Amino acid sequence: MLVHICCSVDSHFFLQKLSKLYPQKELIGYFYDPNIHPYSEYKLRLMDVQRSCDKLGIKLLEGEYDYEGWIEAVRGLESEPEKGKRCSVCFDNRLVSTAKKAVQIGESEITTTLLTSPKKSIEQLRANALEVEKRYKVKVLTPDFRKNGGTSEQFALAKKDMLYHQNYCGCIFALEVQREQQNRLKDELISPTSRQILPSSIEDRLELYKRVQECEKSKEKFRLRREKFLNYRVFRAFVKEQKSGVIPSYFLFYSKLSRDFTKGKIEFIEDEIGYFSREETIFLSVEKFNFLAKTEYKSVLDMVKNPPKIEEEIEVRVSISQTKMQTLFPIIVVDSFKEQKYEIFLNSHTYMDVRENLVKIG
Repeated sequence: MLVHICCSVDSHFFLQKLSKLYPQKELIGYFYDPNIHPYSEYKLRLMDVQRSCDKLGIKLLEGEYDYEGWIEAVRGLESEPEKGKRCSVCFDNRLVSTAKKAVQIGESEITTTLLTSPKKSIEQLRANALEVEKRYKVKVLTPDFRKNGGTSEQFALAKKDMLYHQNYCGCIFALEVQREQQNRLKDELISPTSRQILPSSIEDRLELYKRVQECEKSKEKFRLRREKFLNYRVFRAFVKEQKSGVIPSYFLFYSKLSRDFTKGKIEFIEDEIGYFSREETIFLSVEKFNFLAKTEYKSVLDMVKNPPKIEEEIEVRVSISQTKMQTLFPIIVVDSFKEQKYEIFLNSHTYMDVRENLVKIG
């Protein structure tokens, strides 16, 4: 039987239930989810599905990530609610691909782990399944493993095996609605122009679950601990010099203005640190940043292309503020500065967030 898989939390439970229900059948996983956005989230979910399948001894096939085709399929349905017409088209898109793959590899039965997702309608999925059966020579099985406490069992199993529990369905349209309802920043859609990995970003979670796999392979004991913290994103920032206009600049993590714009002057320079007249702002030369962070950048442009780790930026902030309290005043690295007027534009956002940390035991 070919089993369409949407995510590890659903599949880990569903595949084990399916194995008990059909002990004589060989199960083959099929990850086909072009609805997932962005692509880094797709890679993360695929990686954890593979991890789950490896634990269960189930072969996994990957379908094409045809995001453009999926977007075209749901065109005009962008504003549909969850469990609406867009979901029906999305189900059809994935079940059809699963049916075609089953015919290709000689399987006559298919099913989908979407059936166990509490956010999906089983009735809607079953209606799609009937239509797929009419078009293709396959039987679509639609068992309900949610009843009799199945959903609670599913989440308990995912927690025990420390699977990646995503916090949105997958598509960009559902994500936007969900984040608006939560009054929460859509930081899944924010990526730095550099290769810097931001806290609690999808890229950060990718690195976390790579470490999880490494620990499992080496049989190291560990657990995942959730923690609340103050997160930060910068949307746009620049510095203007009085005569030269915009100059190369690099704003350190947690730099924030009470408003997006301020202007003033560097009143004095002490120990290669420039003290600005507004918002407790600090200017650092590249040389001073190198000294504090133990780095070897040649210019601000070099920093932008190969940014330091967030932890290094925070260490520089701590060394300047000389306090363990989290400070938010702007710290700006420039190639050079002097006692003169500057204009600063900084549109940034701080917000409460939650992330997972890997803690080794013993």
